[in-house]
Amino acid sequence: MPAAGTSTKSDERRRAIMAAAVDCFAQKGFYGTTTHEIAEWVGISQPYLYRLYPNKEALFAAAVDHVSVVMTETLLAHSPASGGAGLAPEAALDAARGAYAALVADRSILRFLMHANCAVGEPLVAQAVRRCYAKQVDTVRQLLGDDDAVRRWFGAGMLDNVVAVLGLADIDEPWARVLTAR
Repeated sequence: MPAAGTSTKSDERRRAIMAAAVDCFAQKGFYGTTTHEIAEWVGISQPYLYRLYPNKEALFAAAVDHVSVVMTETLLAHSPASGGAGLAPEAALDAARGAYAALVADRSILRFLMHANCAVGEPLVAQAVRRCYAKQVDTVRQLLGDDDAVRRWFGAGMLDNVVAVLGLADIDEPWARVLTAR
């Protein structure tokens, strides 16, 4: 028999809470989202949510950690070769960007990450965001091979984020075409 709090139902509930937290925080950010909204979204009581996470900051930090794992797994799963072996640097960068694009096709993750960067004034959130960046730097270095490639990845990724969140692919204006490279 599994230990208390480790049952399959408990695991499913925690996954549902993380999904709801990411979606809710993506919509209104850390400061605009209530734990009541998240609990209601999942269909649990707010006191039960607080049994799992002592406060909203801890829940948000856990959501950042969750998204970090999802990002890492997505990048590794979609990369043609771990460590960049056999790929030219630009091809490895393009493959990694394609994997990231697949991840943020669900705009909730992208918006959540943007809100996470904005909430670093909260100590637990700042620690979680730093852990997330550290993990992504390690993962991208593993995929692309060197620090210059990691910096290019993050620079290109920030531009990709702006293009995606603003929907620039659908805007036929000269400035939008410059940013989307079309």
